[in-house]
Amino acid sequence: MLPQDRLELAVSIATQAGEHIIAARHGQAFNQRYKKGQELVTNVDLEVDTLISERLEAALPGESRLSEELAPDHTVMATAEALWVVDPIDGTVNFAHGLHHVGVSIAWVSEGKTRLGVVHAPFLGETYTALYGQGAWCNGKPIHASRRSNLEHCLVGTGFPYRRDSRPPLMRRLMTILQHCQDVRRNGSAALDLCDVACGRLDAYYESVSPWDFAAGMLIAREAGARAGHLYPCPTGIPEDLYGENILVSTPEIHAELAALLRAADDNESMLY
Repeated sequence: MLPQDRLELAVSIATQAGEHIIAARHGQAFNQRYKKGQELVTNVDLEVDTLISERLEAALPGESRLSEELAPDHTVMATAEALWVVDPIDGTVNFAHGLHHVGVSIAWVSEGKTRLGVVHAPFLGETYTALYGQGAWCNGKPIHASRRSNLEHCLVGTGFPYRRDSRPPLMRRLMTILQHCQDVRRNGSAALDLCDVACGRLDAYYESVSPWDFAAGMLIAREAGARAGHLYPCPTGIPEDLYGENILVSTPEIHAELAALLRAADDNESMLY
């Protein structure tokens, strides 16, 4: 199946998944529990993951999948030549609390490179798509990252881990950004934060997340003209497009300066920078 055909399939699946999410929200027909004691998950996450998996299997039997709920084994990243990467609900906490920043994220990775990405925001009525080397779109219209070059005027997105004991070191990064940038937004969906960078609503986004959170969104942002990478070298054996630690995606003009600031904050040198 050609990449364009795969993209159309992924859009169709993501749209159907979004309809299921909206119906569940309107009917308040979902239960909640916590994975590992801290990470909220609902039965709708599982239902949507099942829906996506079944449709992919029906259209493309036997193709490997990495998904947050049904197939979360990261070892497949190092062994599969091609891989679907799925987050059925990116922004589960937002979904459960009645907020609109919720996305369905589907990416297809081949030979270590993300070849297509779809992020569908059912409550916002937005569907972001990208094909490797061909550009990025929102609802079929081309999108472009901002060209802002003055860090003081930049709006930056980020997020925080579920584990509270992992948050204190990140406060140094946050304080550094607040001291040097216009402001910070924490919207609760990495996939949609990356799409906001892609269409110029945000000028940058940084965080450490799982592959299913960012694979589609990072391609969309990159194809829209953003610079995407990592603050530190990636380990061998894992495709960089699927390594989610310390990612930074921004308008190209500020990427190097912002990366230096964040690394200085990690070294507790931000006040000296």
